[in-house]
Amino acid sequence: MEQGKTKKHVIREYAESIVIAVVMALIIKAFVIQAFKIPSGSMIPTLKIGDHILVNKFIYGTKLPFTDRIIIPLKRPNRGDIIVFKFPDDEKKDFIKRVIGLPGDMVEIKGKKVSINGTPIDDSYAVHSDPMLYPSGIQPRDNFGPLTVPQDSYFVMGDNRDFSLDSRYWGFVKLNKIKGKAFIIYWSWNGEERWVRWERIGMLIR
Repeated sequence: MEQGKTKKHVIREYAESIVIAVVMALIIKAFVIQAFKIPSGSMIPTLKIGDHILVNKFIYGTKLPFTDRIIIPLKRPNRGDIIVFKFPDDEKKDFIKRVIGLPGDMVEIKGKKVSINGTPIDDSYAVHSDPMLYPSGIQPRDNFGPLTVPQDSYFVMGDNRDFSLDSRYWGFVKLNKIKGKAFIIYWSWNGEERWVRWERIGMLIR
């Protein structure tokens, strides 16, 4: 009889531990840190296809669970931050881009060069691999604006400028749709060559 009670006690302890672990994992994912995988090349060379990253979800404020309402605002995104957000045209999808224009900024692109409020920005993280220059009348990739960023919104672009679907095409990202700031690569897998990119593991995202 005593052995049966001990066995039930052990099972109950394991069950309680599992439940607590699951609850803690859900809390961490909802409010603190979430993992994402990079599926496309729009952020090359900063982020490569197959990079697995961690995103700080509380840096821009805590949200009410299951909503986009920010209840504890902390700080706002800075220019240059790499953010994960709900894609405006389909909020079931998550996108990752770099913040270029802040609320109130006037954004303009001429011949692939980005200017904010009339001043060219340091674009050292951007790459251009297509020499073609498209006029704004054909598409907004290389010549865009000027356009002012609305309040509580952000203009974002991919670092792989010639091959990125970003604010030039679909508009701005609202503050409450931002999930967090990418800060580290915790795993990286080259799917084509089937090998681990060991040199990228632990790399801080800038």
